[in-house]
Amino acid sequence: MQPLLKVLIADDEPNIREGIRYSIDWHEIGMEVVAEAEDGEEALELALKYEVDVLLADLNMPIMNGLTLIKNLKEKLPTCRVVIITGHDEFSYAQEALRLAVEDYILKPIKPDSLTEVLKKVHHKLQTQTAQRKYLEIASNHISQNTLLIQEQFCLNWVEGKLSDGKIKEQLGFWGLPEEVPLLLAVVRIQELEISKQPLIQGTEKEVFIFRVKQIIVEILELQPKLVFSDESGMLFLLLWGYVQEETFSKIERRIESNLHVSPTLFSTSITGDFDSVPSCYQSYKQKDHEEFLLSPIVRRAKTYIREQYTNPDLTLECVAQQLQISSVYLSRMIKQGLGTSFVGLVTEMRIKKALMLLNSTNLQVNEIAEQVGYESQHYFSTAFKKVVGVSPNQYRKGAVLLADS
Repeated sequence: MQPLLKVLIADDEPNIREGIRYSIDWHEIGMEVVAEAEDGEEALELALKYEVDVLLADLNMPIMNGLTLIKNLKEKLPTCRVVIITGHDEFSYAQEALRLAVEDYILKPIKPDSLTEVLKKVHHKLQTQTAQRKYLEIASNHISQNTLLIQEQFCLNWVEGKLSDGKIKEQLGFWGLPEEVPLLLAVVRIQELEISKQPLIQGTEKEVFIFRVKQIIVEILELQPKLVFSDESGMLFLLLWGYVQEETFSKIERRIESNLHVSPTLFSTSITGDFDSVPSCYQSYKQKDHEEFLLSPIVRRAKTYIREQYTNPDLTLECVAQQLQISSVYLSRMIKQGLGTSFVGLVTEMRIKKALMLLNSTNLQVNEIAEQVGYESQHYFSTAFKKVVGVSPNQYRKGAVLLADS
């Protein structure tokens, strides 16, 4: 059963209000009178309070006249439909009201049959508009779902080397993305989806599961220019046109783990070169030994904790080991085996990535950046930065400025 439309009657004459209320079979036409008002100011207040669907308003009311009431209502409650009540001597006034896109007008003295016909038309129009909004909502949901599928096919064609630079730029422009090579390729590995290991999640359940993972990624990276896609192996990839903090990747891992009860691992790598670098980067991930990605729970927990704490200058291997309740020697060996790097190397990588992002996107001084990424001294930071990047932070920033200007 359709809910009744809410009606407000506004007229400064009590007998007119009473006549309208009791001369119409409101339920028969799918409406109910929720309030009455004797002036325009009260009418506006009640209309907003009850969020009425239909306003029956006299044009000639005290405090706030009908025209002012309609103008205010159109701004504050645009979905409300207005039927004006007017006398023969106010017809030119009524014509002005019609220009404000009111539904219709009724001349005094009011004939119940005429008013009923007008209200039936208003009801039909509102029903039609509600149905249209519902269809648009359904269509919008379909488009949202299909958007991910269409984007996915574009990404797969791109990473498989099937598209020319022109086609890639055309598609990127269509999706409102920068028409340039993305900065990062990230991959989300989920053990439960691995084809090579008799996956625990298969068939339709797998499709729904992957869609939910994508939704989590899209929600967390809402403002980040990106493309998200998966391939036949169950690996999920992200192409990113901007630096993403390690904490954000950690947040994605935690959200997937807590919401879907699986064990995700997220890695990212920088993309350098032209559009052909994207397929090359993708293929390098596909060809890497799977053991690099299939981390033990201890290494995964350690990496998550380090991501959350790497800006703390007091972070040590012993601190992380104590947090995980294991020996530091064992943790060091597990990190080396699982990630191919030492604890110090992992922390340094995270700090330098954050420093690169700050150098590119802020005007912070080098000593301020050093402090923000977890180094107690600018000298120690600059030494570590140069060892990883090849130039000092100041030289890197000058080079980035020169490239931007050229």
